[in-house]
Formats: sequence, C-alpha cells, structure tokens
Amino acid sequence: MTTDPETTETAPRPEKPEDGADTREAAAAGAQPAEPSTEDAPAAGTGESEAAAGTTEDQDSAAQPSEAEAELAAQQVERERIERRKAEKKGPIEAGGKLSGKAADLLAAVRAVESGEKPVASAFSEPAPAPRRPSAPEPVRRTEPVAPPVAAAAPAAEAVGAVRAVLAGGGAPEALAPQVAAALGEGVDARLRADPWQLLRVPGVRPEQADGFARALLGAECSPDDERRARAVTVWLLEQAALAGHTALEVPALEAALAQRSVPDPEAAVHSTIAEGEALVFQDALETAAPTDSGEDEEDENRPVRVLIGLERYALAEESLADGLARLINSVPKADGSAEDWDRAASSARGSAAELLRAVAGHGLVLHTGGEASRVEPATLLHEARRLGVRAWAATHSPAGRDLFAALLTRLDLPDAPAEPTQPALATVAGLLSGAEGPGRDADGALDLDLLIVLDAPQLDVETAALLTESLPDGARLVLSGDPGVLWSAGPGRVFADLLAARACPQIASRTPDPGPIGDLVSAIGVGELPQVDAPGKEVVIVPVRDAGEAVHRTVQLVADSVPRAIGIPAEETQVITPGHGGAAGTRALNAALKERLNPGPGRFGGFDPGDRIAYSPVPGRTVPGRVVKADAEGLHLECSGAPVVVRKERVEQSVRHGWALTAHQAVGQQWRAVVVVLPGDAAQTLTRPWVYTAFGRADRHLSIVHGVEQALPRAVTEIPAKPRTTRLPVLLRPQIPTAG
Repeated sequence: MTTDPETTETAPRPEKPEDGADTREAAAAGAQPAEPSTEDAPAAGTGESEAAAGTTEDQDSAAQPSEAEAELAAQQVERERIERRKAEKKGPIEAGGKLSGKAADLLAAVRAVESGEKPVASAFSEPAPAPRRPSAPEPVRRTEPVAPPVAAAAPAAEAVGAVRAVLAGGGAPEALAPQVAAALGEGVDARLRADPWQLLRVPGVRPEQADGFARALLGAECSPDDERRARAVTVWLLEQAALAGHTALEVPALEAALAQRSVPDPEAAVHSTIAEGEALVFQDALETAAPTDSGEDEEDENRPVRVLIGLERYALAEESLADGLARLINSVPKADGSAEDWDRAASSARGSAAELLRAVAGHGLVLHTGGEASRVEPATLLHEARRLGVRAWAATHSPAGRDLFAALLTRLDLPDAPAEPTQPALATVAGLLSGAEGPGRDADGALDLDLLIVLDAPQLDVETAALLTESLPDGARLVLSGDPGVLWSAGPGRVFADLLAARACPQIASRTPDPGPIGDLVSAIGVGELPQVDAPGKEVVIVPVRDAGEAVHRTVQLVADSVPRAIGIPAEETQVITPGHGGAAGTRALNAALKERLNPGPGRFGGFDPGDRIAYSPVPGRTVPGRVVKADAEGLHLECSGAPVVVRKERVEQSVRHGWALTAHQAVGQQWRAVVVVLPGDAAQTLTRPWVYTAFGRADRHLSIVHGVEQALPRAVTEIPAKPRTTRLPVLLRPQIPTAG
C-alpha cells in the first residue's frame, strides 16, 4: 500500500493488536436488542444499527400508488397467501410429552393461551416448547392466482383529525397524525385514549416519548408498573431486535432489556405479552455433543432447550421458509434436459462452474459461495441452462447489481447462445416478487420458471426468502449464490449463513480468486488478516488523518482531484463509503462537502438540485443509487439505473439522500471503479471484520483508505467477527431434513 495516490511514500505495515486486547464484549453486545439513534433516521437498507430508526412511509399521500406502495402491497398479498397455505396444512404433532418440571408448566401455559385462558402464574420460570411442525410429505400447492398490487388506502380525513386532537391533548406533534392513523387503524383515537402506549407501535416513536404522552393523557393514573406499558415496551423491544437482525430473543436477554427500560417486573411483562397474544414463545431443543447410551426416550427428555420470544410475523416467515426449503431439498428436480446434456454442459465449463452445473443437475437447492470474481460461475450456469431449454432466471439484490451481472454476461461472450428475448433473463428480487420484472406467474400463482439463481444471497432476510421459496413451482431448482464474508441482510435473519451451517444441501465453494492487490487484501481480511499488499499501480493507498475535519477535507480532495488526476478515474465513478450517517465524517457531512465541491446549488427542492447524486430507498431494506433529473409540482424526478422515478414531495425527506457517500450496508451488491473508504476516529467502536471486508471489496480498480482509527482497524479485522443474530431456521430445518449433512 502507499499513501496518497500522487505520492510514492510507503505506508507502514499495520501492527498486530497488542496481546490481551479484549474486544469480545463489543461482539457479544450484538445479542441485545439494538437501540436506534435519535440523532439520525437512516435510509433503508443500512443494516443492523443503521436500520434501527427505520424508514416510514408517508400515509397522507395522493391517490395514485407509488412504486414503493405497490411493492409493499404485492408482498402483503404474498404473505396472506402463505398464511392461508399454512392454515390448510395438517395440525402440528403434539410436543412436550416427555418434558417435566417447570418446562412442562410453561408448555401448559402456552396451550392455555391458545385456548383463550390466562397462563398459570408460575409458567414463565423456565423455557416452554412451541408446537412442533410435522415432518410431512410434500405440501399441496396453492391454486389461487396472485392478486394485482393494490396500494394501501390513505387514512380518512376524519380519522386523521380525531387522532390529531388526541395527540394535541397528549403534547405529541400533531404532524404525526397521518402516520398514527395508518399504523393503528380504525378507531385509533379511542384506542389511544384507553392505552396511550399504543403510540409505540408507530415507527420511530421511543418509550420515553410514549411515556410523556401517557402522563399527559392519564395524569395520576399513569404509573411505571402499568401493565399496558409493560406489554407495549416488550413488543417495541422485539421490533428493535428485528431491526438488529434477530427473528426472536432469548428470555434472559429480553428480560434484561425490559429492566433497562424501567419495567419493574420483566418476567410478568413477558408473561402478559404472551397471554394477550402479542408475542409467541418457542422452546427449541439444542443439539448435544454426543448421544447418550441410555436410549432415545431419556435423551429427548434430558436434551437442553432454549426459550425464545418472538413476533408472529417473523415466526410465520421463518416457518414458511423452512417448509419451502425442505420442499426444495427433498423433492426431485424437474427433468429439464437429460443427464447426458447436463454432463456435457459441465464438461465444457471450467473449474468451479463445472461443479456448480453438476450439482444443479441433480438437486433442488444448491449453495454457491465466492467473491466478486466468482460471479462468472452463476453466469455460466445461467447461459448453459438456457441453452438446454431450461426456463432459467437470475435475480440480484439491487438494480446496480443486475446491471453489473448483465455486463458480465456480455463480456463472457459465451458461444452458442440461444436467441435471447429483447430483455435478458435478469431481474431484481423485489421486481421478481412484485411482478414488475421477471417471467411472471403461472396459473397456480407460482413463478413461471424452472431455475432461479439468486445472487447477493446474504442480503436475503427471512421474509423475502420465504416469499421467494413459496413462489417457486414444484420441481424448480434454486441456487443461492453470494459471498459469506459480507454484511448480512438489513432485515431480520441470517438465511444464507444458517443454510451454510446446516449443510443440508450441496455447497460449491468457488476457486476463482478476486484479482490484483485489492483482491489479495480483501481475501486476507476474510480470514482475519490485514497484510501490507504490494500495489505498484497505486491500486491501494492509505491516507492518514488526525481528526474528522481532516478526513472530510482529504476525502473531497481525493474524489474531486487526486484520484481523477493520478489514477484516471473520474469523480462520477468514485464512491465514498463511511460507517454511519451521523458524526463529523458520516454520510451527511461528507455529502454536504462533496455537493459543495462537485454540484453546488441552492437545493430548492428538499436540498436537491439537478445533477445531484442520490441514494433512493423506495422501501425499508433497499437502497438504489441514482441522480436528480429535475423537480416540479409532480415531485423529485430521478434516474435510477436507467429507469425514471418520481418521488412525491412529501416522501422526499424520508426516502432520498445524497449519494456521493454511502454506508457499507447500502453499498452491498455493487462495485465502483474507485472507492474511498473513510474511517474517522469516532467510528472505531463500530468496525467489524464483515464491515471492513464489505467496504474494501466494493472497489474494482482503486481503493483509498482515509485512515483515522489507528489500531482499531487491524483489531476489528483480527478480533471482531459479525455480531451474532438469534434465529430459529436451523432448528426448524433439522426435523424436516433427515438426511442433512
């Protein structure tokens, strides 16, 4: 590595962290529910801590549905189909017959809740089992077609007015009325007066704000031990945990978080939340190190368990995902092309691509891992499958990723290509599910395809993954491809990592290395090392800085001057990546400085001018890069990956940011010719190995590192792995896949 692109001074090799430096507490902290920052409401797609504040849709909008509204409505229709399908399945096998003591008491309490009774008072002392789903034969496919997307109706003016009056009486901002009316539904004003803590169900509202609202409305009747407050805070904490990536929380972690929120009796709070049906309780058996010699019955009875509390929507999604994955793994793929045809195609491919083709020929679910260069292998698979007459499609997480994959297909110049339609067989995951892209649906409501290759698989959260698997027809093949070292999904779950750990299907690890000094550096980071790489062409340079102000100054200098002059890459092809939105060198500060240098203007439309580089978040969990074209009475006109987008004025503040600087979570699935990674001193505590791996790996030709964290960088790479997430997918898959491994 060198320092500035225009100098030849060699930067010293980063020292190894001192012996005894303990950063495990920072990694372990990820098991607790994340606290969203009140300083910033980050754009969607920013991942764990960055996504905590969320992105809310403005419900007081025009009658015409927007792209985001249509997409959300389409996904809601699909979720309703999943619920109906689950209701049609056979009832669960009775579980817990061999349990005893307090665990059996809690199981009895759960069943009492299901029958409409209150749980027994002693029930929550220990974990309770949830009813176990049977290892049933292949489920019956649904036959109902997918309904067209319908935008959610804006709340009635009368309802908004009634909510505004209640908010005013409680000292809350009246501007919040449309959001509250949309989130809480019919009769919201009466519900708020009866239970002011219902305000916590509105995204962005925090417990201290709901407490102030309740004190103003209830007066002397308001007390910290109010059962309504305890239930509302419990549900809120579970929502915050989902924003941090968990699909459920272990009971001790949830009770500790409740105690931190001044809930006097956390155990009673969880007990009450379950009794009212606002959360579900699960008891999952843990794998033991080795089976006992005393028989299967005794082994089941003594097997350790863990108790989890979760929200119904994520429990439903995770169970549906496990069902869909089991269906793919246990089914025989549709006979598209003879075995000899697939074998000939594999023989003509090279290296890991041949292994991938052979695995896909005989299996319904295949996992493929590798870095950016390994994308050539799923590209080869897509080409060969279509040449065999298979209805194959590939889906990426973002439009930019789709365009990169399309460019790769073009560069490969594969021979004997079939006559392609006007549009290549590429889509985004969101477009595929909403029907805006892809092959469409068949008469049964399933996707009209035989093979689906999903790139950027680590970005799949449990809800999106469940929708995808439920949408596949019987006999279809699914290939999940991605780099396991990058940051996980913005939404709850760790689907790709859980499947890799389960070893329930073929896994093809690419042997195609990422090229050049940047590839060498990123590969080393992936295994926990931070070496000094040889970069004779200034592919990697380090720019030391002393403080955040200097970091912003040097970043602007690099993007606008040094990289274009010394490396030959223009500013519009250079991306800045920094750990967060706030702070003196976060995306807000960097974007303000870069706009002033690269596209100054008055910002008459919400701070934007034509030519501004932007990051557009149509729905929570997705970020699309683009540029501002113009602004008029219709709204802010954008161009995103070649497609025109109009964002209405009232939605601009929530869904559009300047995009010269992004977070690593927003940049996943994309690459730029040059990347400037900014590491200010105040970001030292947030760095992890996956973050560094993801940020550095976004660079294709040149990487500049604005370095102000000293030894925190090598420490993060060597000692701080991904923050743990609590999920149930491995446990749900275990009984459904007897041949796992």
